[in-house]
Amino acid sequence: MESFADRIAVVTGGGTGMGRELARKLAAAGAHVAMCDVSAENMAETRRLCLIGSPDIRVTTHLCDVSNETQVLGFRDEVMEQHDTGHVNLVFNNAGIGGGGEFVDGDRDEWERTFAVCWYGVYYSSRAFMPLLIASDEGVLVNTSSVNGFWASIGAGVPHTAYSAAKFAVKGFTEALITDLRLNAPHVKCAVVMPGHIGTSIGLNTSQVLGKGSALEMTDDAVADVRKRMLKRGLPVSNVPDEHLRHLMHQRAIDFRDKAPCSAEQAADIILTGVREGRWRILVGDDAQAVDRIVREDPVSAYDDDFVQRLMAIGHFRGLMREE
Repeated sequence: MESFADRIAVVTGGGTGMGRELARKLAAAGAHVAMCDVSAENMAETRRLCLIGSPDIRVTTHLCDVSNETQVLGFRDEVMEQHDTGHVNLVFNNAGIGGGGEFVDGDRDEWERTFAVCWYGVYYSSRAFMPLLIASDEGVLVNTSSVNGFWASIGAGVPHTAYSAAKFAVKGFTEALITDLRLNAPHVKCAVVMPGHIGTSIGLNTSQVLGKGSALEMTDDAVADVRKRMLKRGLPVSNVPDEHLRHLMHQRAIDFRDKAPCSAEQAADIILTGVREGRWRILVGDDAQAVDRIVREDPVSAYDDDFVQRLMAIGHFRGLMREE
């Protein structure tokens, strides 16, 4: 799809981060945009940014929790009505949260909530919008996985099960769709996006979506959970006051966004370039390229204690994987 002009694009998680930048750049390229998110306030700001310089573009916002199929179907119906259309050309399944790191000794509800947003959000949206993609003259389904879709880790001693399981599912699903679409809807393509560390607000948004408020508002039980995880990693936090841990977690979420090696805007450029070029596999960031290469070269060692040190030695994940 060489041009996005006059196309209709659907973006999940359009309120912040990569979703906001995808919406903004699609609008600037002449596409009409329908976005969903759980935050009306964030979407309103995205819409405002989209319409700067593109006042004739139709940009609609829709409250939707992508882990709820009924809400996703409602989102689809609203898109059809408000854009007066029986088709869409682009669907970016971008919404995601973190959480649910521990399977063995973690909170089941948090695990399943994370998995539901990151996997079922993609599945439900793909189910809902596939008929509209097929109804178009040319369509592309773009599913966001992660480096954690081929490397289920964020470092030794840090469980990362729910997010990784979901992102592996997104990757496998999208790759399997390549053949499915070639046989049954050859005018529709798909692409899997695998970002590394991108400067988004996922760290800030996750606790809100999980119903915990911001890190600064963590309950005493939630702080105790954080302390327990840190102590398991050997971090000396047994005597650190609760309030200090709240501020530490909040600052880490800000640093994740503001100190990333690749910004959300840069990520959106890479993704949209990949879609224009017809690539089905889109790695985002030098760190994603590096992890992909090293895991392929030596998959057996991917979960050894020194694997992250190998990545840090070549300049990746130094800020993300710090232990202090």
